[in-house]
Amino acid sequence: MTKPDNIAKDLARIADALERLSPKPAQIPHFSHTNGEAKGYLWEGDSKSFTPIKQINYIELNLLIGIDDQKQKLLNNTRAFAKKRPANNALLWGARGMGKSSLIKSIHNEVSKEISKEKSEHPLILIEILREDITTLNECLRILKNQDAQFILFCDDLSFEQNDASYKSLKAMLEGGISGKPSNVIFYATSNQRHLLARDQSEYNQKDYIHNNDLSNEKISLSDRFGLWLGFYNCDKAHYDEIVKTYAKDLDIKLDTDELIKRAHLWTIERGSRSGRVARQFIEHLLGELGAS
Repeated sequence: MTKPDNIAKDLARIADALERLSPKPAQIPHFSHTNGEAKGYLWEGDSKSFTPIKQINYIELNLLIGIDDQKQKLLNNTRAFAKKRPANNALLWGARGMGKSSLIKSIHNEVSKEISKEKSEHPLILIEILREDITTLNECLRILKNQDAQFILFCDDLSFEQNDASYKSLKAMLEGGISGKPSNVIFYATSNQRHLLARDQSEYNQKDYIHNNDLSNEKISLSDRFGLWLGFYNCDKAHYDEIVKTYAKDLDIKLDTDELIKRAHLWTIERGSRSGRVARQFIEHLLGELGAS
């Protein structure tokens, strides 16, 4: 074998080794094709890829009780976005278990059905991004901006601890960056905290007004970039009863109303809380006890 042949053989082996070591580029889903494709995806920050969610876990919109104002505002905003009209990023904040993330998924389902009936060429895709993947947001947006679809980027239970600078990626995307957010992407987030950034009183110097004011402005600067704020509040007894009765009716539970409410109240005592989530958990427990599907 001649020397050039040896070199060529060595180069071929090196090329094969490099190909095995280098991961294949992630395949981008056909977002614009609605038939047979997923309506939701999970953004995988490590691999820069999208995992399809064939069946989104949603509750029918009419089963979300006691949040009519929040429901209508988010529905109007999402309808406008789906039709490529101006719409706001939304922050759903407040009491836990009161339907914040459920509302986003239900609204997406409702508007998706509407645009499907209208035979829209631009599907509405729900993409969940985990809190720990916020730092990879730019890579996600770079892919989505060239797609022929409308995207709701959804982050559940979003908040940032002290000394966590990753919020700046989100802040720039929402409003402050040079490139800005792609017009076909909107950001919906849920949080128990209104301002998303934890406050630490030890940071504040009682004698330094200017420093304290700067810190306060920094804390609220992220949440200010959400144009739509929707508050969710603790559940009172009447609200809880109505949620339980609505679920029971929808699932055709054959149980006397007084008995249903009595057992639902006992459930809240055992749980030590009252919310829409607790009501749902009670109903699931009851279905199992009654042997229903």
